[in-house]
Amino acid sequence: MTDNRPCSIDRRTVLQSTAALLGVGALGASIPSARADHYDSSIHYEPEVDKDNLMELAVEDHEVLADGVKLDLGSHEGYIRLFADDLARVSIVEPGEEEYESRGVANGLDAWDTPRFTVEEEEATISIGTDTITVEINKDLFGVKFLDEDGNVVNEDYTENGSAGYESDKPYAYKKTDPDEAFYGFGEQPGLDINKRGEKLGNWNTDQFGFTPDNDYMYASVPFFVGLKDVGAYGIFFDDPYHSVFHMADESEDYYSFLADDGQLTYYFAYGPKINDVLDRYSDLTGTIKLPPKWGIGFHQSRFRYSGEELVETPQRYREKSIPLDSMHFDIQYMDDFRVYTWEEEYLDALHTLTAEMPSIQTVAVNNPGVAAVEEVDGEPYEPYLEGEANDYWVRDSNGDTFAGQIWPPKAVWADFYRKEVREWWAEHHDALFDEGIDGLKNDMAEPTVFGAEHPKYDLTMPVDNVHGMGEDTMLHEKYHNLYGFDMARAADMSFDLHRPDERPFTLNRNLYAGGQRYAALWTGDNISTWLHLRQSLPILMNLGLSGMPFVGSDIGGFSDRPTPELFKRWMELGAFFPYSRNHAIDHEFVGPDEPRNQHPWTFGEEAVDITRKYLELRYRLMPYLYNEFEDSTDNGKPIFQPLVFQFQEDPEVRDITDEFMFGNNVLVAPVLEEGATERDVYFPAGETWVDFWTNEVHDGGQWKTVDAPIDHLPIYVRKDSIVPMREVQQYTGQNPLTTLELDTYLSEAGKTTYSFYEDDGETRAFEDGEYNVTNFTVSENRGGVVTFRREQEVQNYDGSELSSYLLSLDRSEAPRKVQAASVKYDEVDPDDVEDTPESFAYDPNEDAVLVHIPADEERKVKLFFNGPSQGKGQGQGRGRR
Repeated sequence: MTDNRPCSIDRRTVLQSTAALLGVGALGASIPSARADHYDSSIHYEPEVDKDNLMELAVEDHEVLADGVKLDLGSHEGYIRLFADDLARVSIVEPGEEEYESRGVANGLDAWDTPRFTVEEEEATISIGTDTITVEINKDLFGVKFLDEDGNVVNEDYTENGSAGYESDKPYAYKKTDPDEAFYGFGEQPGLDINKRGEKLGNWNTDQFGFTPDNDYMYASVPFFVGLKDVGAYGIFFDDPYHSVFHMADESEDYYSFLADDGQLTYYFAYGPKINDVLDRYSDLTGTIKLPPKWGIGFHQSRFRYSGEELVETPQRYREKSIPLDSMHFDIQYMDDFRVYTWEEEYLDALHTLTAEMPSIQTVAVNNPGVAAVEEVDGEPYEPYLEGEANDYWVRDSNGDTFAGQIWPPKAVWADFYRKEVREWWAEHHDALFDEGIDGLKNDMAEPTVFGAEHPKYDLTMPVDNVHGMGEDTMLHEKYHNLYGFDMARAADMSFDLHRPDERPFTLNRNLYAGGQRYAALWTGDNISTWLHLRQSLPILMNLGLSGMPFVGSDIGGFSDRPTPELFKRWMELGAFFPYSRNHAIDHEFVGPDEPRNQHPWTFGEEAVDITRKYLELRYRLMPYLYNEFEDSTDNGKPIFQPLVFQFQEDPEVRDITDEFMFGNNVLVAPVLEEGATERDVYFPAGETWVDFWTNEVHDGGQWKTVDAPIDHLPIYVRKDSIVPMREVQQYTGQNPLTTLELDTYLSEAGKTTYSFYEDDGETRAFEDGEYNVTNFTVSENRGGVVTFRREQEVQNYDGSELSSYLLSLDRSEAPRKVQAASVKYDEVDPDDVEDTPESFAYDPNEDAVLVHIPADEERKVKLFFNGPSQGKGQGQGRGRR
């Protein structure tokens, strides 16, 4: 593999403008070159603006529009568009130029109902007011200030050096920053800090093998962030797919800035005041994930260069050792000499064997955008290349010729996903995968990566003056680069519509742009088997979640090198809680001949097997909870792997905590990230009471505690007054129908908790037609110590449900005097018999909980009568659980 650290070199040339380059229509040999040599087109210089040469725009006039205000800025026009009462778009454009909306925007201006607003002009300002925000525009020196409904300044331009605008065609904006302001999101960024204040952050999709905290670029680009200050949270989405840079108070404590190499100054401002409000609005704009198949959020196993035999034997070993597993991945070796949409016989036989003998294993095949430039394969016409050549479906260079380079094949051409007809053609060719039995897709190398390490100035991508599109609808690669993987994901998503129209898509990408969550999950590329990369995975995944991308994961164990047994065990404990959970590793020959061939749990001994089994069983037990978190995210875009600040922004202690996370709404996880550690400090967020998942020990919020964490223990806590739905252990997600839903309930004295449980078939798209159930649960305690369980069926359109009972598990250390529904008394039974005995209850000393078996069709309130109110369980009173 190639080391791809950013080059600190000057830009190779000033590219001709898109208009000048493409104005002659269809590209041909007559079009002048943009003077970028084939392998000398690095764009990893840093776009900069001359702070002494910033614009000084002023408002000369304004016009009230139906959705905002148009500003006459002299040489430019400004627009403030109101999408909602808490969402506005700011644009500065050439006179007559349309405001830009990238592919990342799912719901553009036309999709929104303009909120009520007022416009008031004073001598120095123009104010646009909604029910939630005021946009105040300074006239003498153009600047924008956003205020909340109480008049507090949420965000404002920094104009000491000039106004927002363009410097040598580079769009830029400077913003004031408060001393306490923190910054989150920015998509996929390396580093060990969740709060990106004081950092420079770049967006240019890069095959960054073995990325370190010092690298500036990774595989995906999301120019969106959340700012948090005392008055609340806000978000800014700088919708410019060009190479962009964010300086987040790294140059001065007084301001931050964002700029791009070219494009238009258009950004969106969303006001909270809560972080989840900001993400909700951002998701309204850029879209949310699709609800994945349940197997997609099960556990995946992969390796670069598995043999066909290993692809069959590995899942068999998982089953023999009773370790849950849903999916095996076929990496690039399954192709015939790296030619897309072909099969090596060895791997095709392995796929057919898996399909026939282990139908419970779902298979995922890798795909690459580089197509081998060969006309025949084994004496037969190679249709993908021949068809693409005949239809001119390839990316072209600045002379209008097909761009060719090296990727896995020694000579390859690249599908031009910019064009709809190419995406449709690419989707059609997936029949070579689906017809053989493949269930899911993994898109790799779509930065796009182009090999060329023998050229020292070449940064593993294609020239920035390459051209995408045809005729008058064209775009230079310098603008399209960050969108290439996004559109490849669109093509893959389309392939499911063509070939598996009744099944939910599962597409995994390494490269995306903002809004790409609509089409694919994201994994964070080629990490390394080190403790540094274990630690780094948390802030990367958490900030992706705060960028509208909740379906994310990092390679468990590290892709490159091999972990020590201790490192693998700790990574497996953590990785069981990644939204996308996969063990993936490089071939041992890349690491060293003396290294283990594989990175399986049994590679590292029986203790590693036991730990892997323990935490994957827990993931599968938590599948009802996890699946509901995914369903919730399809509605509002909230992250699943959450930094503590997402839910507890009022607690200043959590703003910089990077080594703990919330797994969904109610579960706090504190992994061990240091070699040799057997304890760690855990912070319990203020305003809540926390219960140890394993022991039921209670911890008050707003404090740090040192807790034990031996090698097989992962500290996990559940907040009081919450319900965590669970089920029995399965070896794969579809092994058994859900018949008993366990409702682990953590109730405070005189407390109340609710949970809305979503259920569908977990496989098909029938839920899109309304075939799902929603059941609302409420558990409460009155001052007399009576606990009441209620269930309400809100939606009942899924006839395939086999759910017959609820097993209420209440964290109480005593048995109730009685349990009854209206006049029907429940029987007290042995704890081992509760699950098999409807209308029964017991106190289980092993679980340190009261168990109640409630029929799913129970329409009456079920009441548990205790001898007085709950006193809770103090520190040291837990008896050991699960």
